[in-house]
Amino acid sequence: MLKRHAIELYELTRDERGRLIEEVNELAVCLLKIFRPVKVNYELLGNQVPHVHWHVIPRLPGDPAPRDPVWTVPHATERLPRAALAERIAIIRQALKGGA
Repeated sequence: MLKRHAIELYELTRDERGRLIEEVNELAVCLLKIFRPVKVNYELLGNQVPHVHWHVIPRLPGDPAPRDPVWTVPHATERLPRAALAERIAIIRQALKGGA
């Protein structure tokens, strides 16, 4: 995990970029095991939050627009109840530790 602030990918050293993509890949594998998506999308934006950070998005079988960028799909915001959110976070964290 990167321990310093960077806005652009080119600000990272070659080693940092390599470690970062390996961590993104590790997360994608965990999401694959947990959610069984048909595709995983990766976004490295930083337009609103000026910091190198990834959005790793599992595209699920019921996706209404599987070929479109996730940001362009009109949908109602759906928030998980607090307990369900905590459970999902725990499942992902456990999978990242090698438990899934």
